[in-house]
Amino acid sequence: MMASSKNLAPALNSIWQPQPTADGSFTFFSPEFGETFHSLGGARQEAFEKFAIATDLPGKAQASHLRLLDICYGLGYNTAAALEVIWQHNPTCQVTLIGLELDVGVAQAALGVMPPWPASVQEILEGLARQQRVSTPRCEARLLIGDARQTIQDLVCQGFQADAIFLDPFSPQRCPQLWTVEFLSLVAQCLAPEGHLATYCRAAAVRCALQEAGLHLGTLPIVAPQHRHEWAQGTVARWQPDQLIPLSLMEQEHLQTRAGIPYRDPHLRDTAQAIRWRRQVEQQTANRESTSRWRQRWGIT
Repeated sequence: MMASSKNLAPALNSIWQPQPTADGSFTFFSPEFGETFHSLGGARQEAFEKFAIATDLPGKAQASHLRLLDICYGLGYNTAAALEVIWQHNPTCQVTLIGLELDVGVAQAALGVMPPWPASVQEILEGLARQQRVSTPRCEARLLIGDARQTIQDLVCQGFQADAIFLDPFSPQRCPQLWTVEFLSLVAQCLAPEGHLATYCRAAAVRCALQEAGLHLGTLPIVAPQHRHEWAQGTVARWQPDQLIPLSLMEQEHLQTRAGIPYRDPHLRDTAQAIRWRRQVEQQTANRESTSRWRQRWGIT
């Protein structure tokens, strides 16, 4: 994506073929990026656990008004899970929602494979997919179509501040454009002082970019990891270190390896290839421990 990492692909609805996931919900596979939009372990479950719950929406819902920013809106699952959680805990909470997406065809195609969301949530998903704008008694929502590196700048200029930000592009290796220091610095400017930013990504490069943007990091632990390499299922970031699960020593040391060198895109318009190349050059000249040696020390295979 360029409004979402999941959106750099051409707007061809015919390419969006449903892929079943373990919780009974569906996702799409992107031929452009060679990845699915969600974990095959459960698309709907991922939206709740890694985004709606990770950003403390059950607690935040006690407020009279919440603002949400969904970066890489995709199929709309993160937005749907967030609205369901908020209105379960406070049916009168007013929500302002902004979604960033490159290909509106993804959201339109998703209407045919949606899980059974509450009717009030389904109404908003349908409106965003068809008109990119929805106004209901409880929700004002817009879907901004375009390169997220550009549309985020408009939000910064407007002073938009989100209580929760969902950062859900394709992986950094596939779509580094939306994981750079420069882009994440703009994203951070859209995070309210007491807000939470959540992402499924635990990559050291991304975590270091969030730190460069001035945010404190927390880990999103796995309840029952099966292997040593499954040390986290994501990252949560805030302006203040409270309400975060601190990174383990292993995770902290990971940031000091060559893997922790972030992606950079100084003018917010470089290609993925150029961004990857720039990072590789910096890694080759960095006086840092290799990531493979870090893995050996911690017994990660």
